[in-house]
Amino acid sequence: MSAKNADSVKVICQNKKAHFDYELGERFEAGLVLTGTEVKSLRLGKANLLDAYARFDRGEAYLVGAHISPYDNAYFGNHDPQRRRKLLLKKKEINKLLGKVQERGQSLIPLRLYFKNGLAKAELALARGKKKHDKRQAMKEADSKRDLSRQLKEIRNKG
Repeated sequence: MSAKNADSVKVICQNKKAHFDYELGERFEAGLVLTGTEVKSLRLGKANLLDAYARFDRGEAYLVGAHISPYDNAYFGNHDPQRRRKLLLKKKEINKLLGKVQERGQSLIPLRLYFKNGLAKAELALARGKKKHDKRQAMKEADSKRDLSRQLKEIRNKG
């Protein structure tokens, strides 16, 4: 396989809290409509998806709440860090997602931003919010896994 055919992916930022706060379902890849200074800031890794989500307006999808820091070296025409950014999805995907999001409790949240073959992309997931007791259960499971791996490591080092 030649280097041109391989997908080169460079992750810009991830929404690490999404796995804790939501039960994640089906995932989608969407392109982003960006200005020049936004692309330059993304190449420097200056983005945050902590409170971001996708919203539908007049048959189009938008990324809301994503923070892309202003580009420091821009002379003029810098972007608004919190502006809505259009998501590039096929009409069939938009209709499918719109139907699912209108169901009770479903949200469309971004998991990560990345460059794929030089183009900015967002990975989106259909998500359902976890209840407080579900989050506590997830924390208990993570603690027990951590303790188990720590004990296994100690056993291997002794042996």
